[in-house]
Amino acid sequence: MHSNVVTQTDLTPLTLAARGKVRDVYDLGDSLLIVSTDRISAFDVILPDPIPDKGRVLNGLSLFWMDKTSHIVPNHVISSDPAQYPDSCGPFSDLLRGRSMLVKKARPFPVECVVRGYIIGSGWKDYQQTGKICGIDLPKGLEQAARLPEPIFTPSTKAELGEHDENISFSRVIDLVGKQSAEWLRDMTIELYLFGSLWAEERGIIIADTKFEFGLANDTPMLIDEAMTPDSSRFWPKNQYRVGISPPSLDKQFVRDYLERLSWDKKPPAPPLPSEIVSKTSEKYREIYKILTGKEL
Repeated sequence: MHSNVVTQTDLTPLTLAARGKVRDVYDLGDSLLIVSTDRISAFDVILPDPIPDKGRVLNGLSLFWMDKTSHIVPNHVISSDPAQYPDSCGPFSDLLRGRSMLVKKARPFPVECVVRGYIIGSGWKDYQQTGKICGIDLPKGLEQAARLPEPIFTPSTKAELGEHDENISFSRVIDLVGKQSAEWLRDMTIELYLFGSLWAEERGIIIADTKFEFGLANDTPMLIDEAMTPDSSRFWPKNQYRVGISPPSLDKQFVRDYLERLSWDKKPPAPPLPSEIVSKTSEKYREIYKILTGKEL
């Protein structure tokens, strides 16, 4: 295990363009440098305790999937080797190795592209109340964690830091980005999910749902941000899956489940995480990385 936990970066004199819930983004002029820290958020609040190796898992898995799916959709990666970064990044090579990528600048679509293959989480709550998810009619009598007849596209808005994403209908996506782009986002999201699901299932993992982000770089739509990581997906071990319960998972749900047991109002500041929750989360992240990529971190 790597003890060099990174909670926040300060790569002065590089220009910090954004500090998200997990990633620090630097503007290098004609490209961006994305650094995945070990911060973790839940319910859109950054938690006080970092998770060792988490940034390396997110960065490594995103690179893995973007490479694997480049025949389906172009992506924003230029390089993940600090030796190939601009000279201005040179002094930070040790920090950047394994937790960063140099990417094309892209204008993000204002939509979180969520795809669900199973009924769980907010989708399950929505279905119990309305018989639908995001306005999509579903068969009656589905149980929690049931596999859906086919994957569904359930987009949401992109919330500002500290706010919650809101599920939106497909017609709202059309309003936001136009019909052609909306259909492309939907079709690409489902195609990527089907590809990833098949790969994962062959390795004993169910991807219950995941989300993607896309952007335009020189008018070319492409996959950006992260791809099928334990922050953006629910990963269930097939041998522990059964319908009617929320299955054990190898993702961030473990932390959410712990926080749900507390009397926290889900507003900042977040409560500290016990050391056993931190180490178990780190272990789950490293485990899913190894299962999906076949490599140790």
